[in-house]
Amino acid sequence: MSSKRILFLGGTGVISSACVARAIEAGHDVTVLNRGGSSAKRPLPEGMRALTADLRDAASVDAALRQAGSDATGRDFDVVCQFLAFTPDHVQADLDRFEGRIGQYVFISSASAYQKPPSRLPITESTPLRNPFWQYSRDKIACEDLLVGAYRDRGFPATIVRPSHTYDRTLLPTMGHWTDLARMRAGKPVVVHGDGTSLWTLTHARDFAVAFAGLLGHPAAIGEAFHITGDHTPTWNQIYGWLADALDVEADLVHVASETIAAVRPEWGPGLVGDKAHSVVFDNAKVKALVPSFSTTVTFDEGAREIVEWFEANPAEQVVDPDADAAFDRLVSFARAR
Repeated sequence: MSSKRILFLGGTGVISSACVARAIEAGHDVTVLNRGGSSAKRPLPEGMRALTADLRDAASVDAALRQAGSDATGRDFDVVCQFLAFTPDHVQADLDRFEGRIGQYVFISSASAYQKPPSRLPITESTPLRNPFWQYSRDKIACEDLLVGAYRDRGFPATIVRPSHTYDRTLLPTMGHWTDLARMRAGKPVVVHGDGTSLWTLTHARDFAVAFAGLLGHPAAIGEAFHITGDHTPTWNQIYGWLADALDVEADLVHVASETIAAVRPEWGPGLVGDKAHSVVFDNAKVKALVPSFSTTVTFDEGAREIVEWFEANPAEQVVDPDADAAFDRLVSFARAR
C-alpha cells in the first residue's frame, strides 16, 4: 500500500502511541496533533510532525493546521485518526471540519459498546450495540450512529474501530492498578470480581497497532466497523496470578460479586457491571481478512512481566490509592465474614 499522509488526533495514549509508531514504520507521513505534545511515559517517536492544539477549541486546531502548512480544513491529509472523541459533539466537529476533504476518517470506538451481557459468544461486528450500564459506552454508540448516518447519507469515508482491553507496559488491567500489586507484595489479600473464572480478552498495544495500521488507507475499510482484539482470553484468576508470578509472590485472591464491589466503590461499577463482569471472546476474522499479518504475539503472562519490570524501574509510578486500599480491606472483611 502506498504511503499516506496521516493525521493522528491524540497520539500519546496507550493505543495511539503504538499506532503512531507502527504507521511511521509502515512508511506513512505522520502528523500528531494533541494538547500536550509528547508524553514522559510514551514519548513520540522520531520521524513524525507534532502539532499542539486543544481539540475542543476550533480556532486552536485551525491555527495548528495552518502552522503545518495545511489550510484549516485538513485537506492535506489522506487519513484522519480520531482517538480523542467521546461524545457526538466531538464527532460532529470533525464532520464539520473534514467532510469532503479527506479520504478516510478512522474513529476509535470501544468494544464495551457491544451488548452487555452478551447473548452469545464469540462477539462479532454484527453483535448488537447496547450497554445499559455504562454511559461511556452509550456515548461511543451515539458517536458511531452519527458516523454511520454520515456514511449512509453522504458517503463520509468513516471506518470504525472498536478496541477491547488494550494495554502496554504502563497500564495494569486490574481494578486497583498498582494498589493491587502493592497488596500482593505486602502479603495482603487481593479482591477479584465474581468468581474469577470469566474470560477476558487482553490485547497488547503493539499487536493492536499492526491491525490498525493495516486499515489506514485501505479502500475495503471504508464504511465498515472492525473490532481489533487479541485471541488471548485468560480468566481473571490467571491475570492476577500472572502478575503475582511476575512479582515472585503468592497471590491471596478473594472473590467478591461485582455488584457488591460497585456498592462499596461506585466509581468502579460501570466498568465492572457494564464490561468486565462478563466473559468476552471475539471473532477477529473480519479484520484479519484485510490485515492477514495481525495476530496475538504477546500473551499476558509475558505482558505481566513487562508491566512489572516497567513499574519497578519507575518507582514514582508505584502509587497506592489509600481509598482503594481501604475499600479492598472492607470487601475482604465482608467476603470472609460470610
